[in-house]
Amino acid sequence: MDERILIRPYVPHDVDATIEIFLRSIREVSSKDYSAAQIDAWAKVEDRSLWAERRMSRPGWIAEIGGKPVGFSDLTGDGCLDMMFVHPEFQGVGVATRLLRRVEEEALRLGYSRIYTEASRTARPFFERKGFRMVARQIVEKRGQSLENFLMEKPCA
Repeated sequence: MDERILIRPYVPHDVDATIEIFLRSIREVSSKDYSAAQIDAWAKVEDRSLWAERRMSRPGWIAEIGGKPVGFSDLTGDGCLDMMFVHPEFQGVGVATRLLRRVEEEALRLGYSRIYTEASRTARPFFERKGFRMVARQIVEKRGQSLENFLMEKPCA
């Protein structure tokens, strides 16, 4: 595990960094698993203030390396790991693992019996390696495009 990765709480000034990580991750990483039209439909943030409000409405974390935000995640009030994205230049160095560990710690602290996520095709193997099981294959609509994802869950322990 890379000890250079710092996990800290999300703060309001992180809004632009999280938007950049979200968009670049989808466009540069998930593009291998989805069509160009699907990526175009998914990789959009139309309302920055709504994005910022959503990030502040729940526990969220930023992963930093050398003071630079390189990933983020969150946890909703019902135990959903709603978002986890890692900057394309920092894939495979332990950022998502560290973020997931923080999400799991928070879920335990809050007394949740499980956490769940709607994993993309890209993220599904990561979550499977981390002990999540697939509950259902889903098709979600984004701006007129159908995208496959996977409802996955893991007991809190």
